[in-house]
Amino acid sequence: MLTDFLISRGFQFFASGWTQFAAAFGMAFIIMIVFGRGFIRLMHKIQGKGQPISENVPLEHRKKAGTPSMGGLLILIAVFVSSLLFMPMHNVTGWIALSSLLMFGVIGFADDYKKISSQSKKASNGLSPSMRLGLEAICVGILAYLINKTMPGYVPNLSIVLGSSIELPLYAWGVGFLYYVFAYFVICGSANATNITDGLDGMLSKLYLPVLVVLVVALYGATRTGFMDAVIFLPQTSALYAVLGAMFGGVLGFLWFNTKPASIFMGDVGSLALGGFMGTVAMLLKSEIIMGVAAGMMVLILLSSFMQTMFFKITRKITGTGKRIFLRAPIHHHFEELGWAETKIVDRFFIISILFAGIALILLKFA
Repeated sequence: MLTDFLISRGFQFFASGWTQFAAAFGMAFIIMIVFGRGFIRLMHKIQGKGQPISENVPLEHRKKAGTPSMGGLLILIAVFVSSLLFMPMHNVTGWIALSSLLMFGVIGFADDYKKISSQSKKASNGLSPSMRLGLEAICVGILAYLINKTMPGYVPNLSIVLGSSIELPLYAWGVGFLYYVFAYFVICGSANATNITDGLDGMLSKLYLPVLVVLVVALYGATRTGFMDAVIFLPQTSALYAVLGAMFGGVLGFLWFNTKPASIFMGDVGSLALGGFMGTVAMLLKSEIIMGVAAGMMVLILLSSFMQTMFFKITRKITGTGKRIFLRAPIHHHFEELGWAETKIVDRFFIISILFAGIALILLKFA
């Protein structure tokens, strides 16, 4: 909106993707810092008792009762306002990325609303798993269809691209439906990985920022020829500079209020939206595998919960008594039970996340 206006008035400086990135980053961060404290007071007033603390967490977490949730709403507002101001309005890729943010944000909002209104302390006090996964599947189907339509002519229809040279033309092979299955695992998997990672003060934001760095570098490679061997040339993705900049500023601004002791929780409205957005951007850039490597710490957290659940069910069926791999899942709660301080867990997971991001950057250049 503002970018198009300024360019039409001769300010060609704003045609640069990096200018759009920086402007959107600054605007989103300012929105978070300026309105953050007032938003927290508003959530306190509306929610009353705040987010109920699940019974399936260490005792130390019970002290967080009364902390307001749904801080992700402010992130979404900051990202939308900043993106709409500084992204090229005619470029559809920016709109698809924002659509994913909205779709998964709505699902997360419904989940949060049910939790807060019920004030139940049971772990399953939000939307049922089948309901949530079903709604996510509908969103992924729409997003995957739109993403496929944005691809240039030299990218085969309904195809998966590995690097810049390996293409899997699923439609030509008669198995085009597998593209949607792949999209479901990428986008829905990302959403649920970020959702389950949001368990300690400041952790999701800290683990998310290195992934954003990798996506920004992948975007630069996708809009430049010859810069990276592992990225296909996708010039239509240039609108993502502003959107990624806005997300960077929004998450960083939220971290200001979410560091221990957190003044507000992100809630599912934020964690699901951030994950859906992450997976969607990765698909727009054809960098799904790279994103998976960069988000390796989140993947490990998601796997720890899955392994715990499956092992418990299998051993209960075989022996009549369910057994566990970890003291408590997801794995960050396991380390809490071992006596690790919350800040130590978050900081060490953050370090590991940076290492995963470093591996992803190497793969971007040389894979």
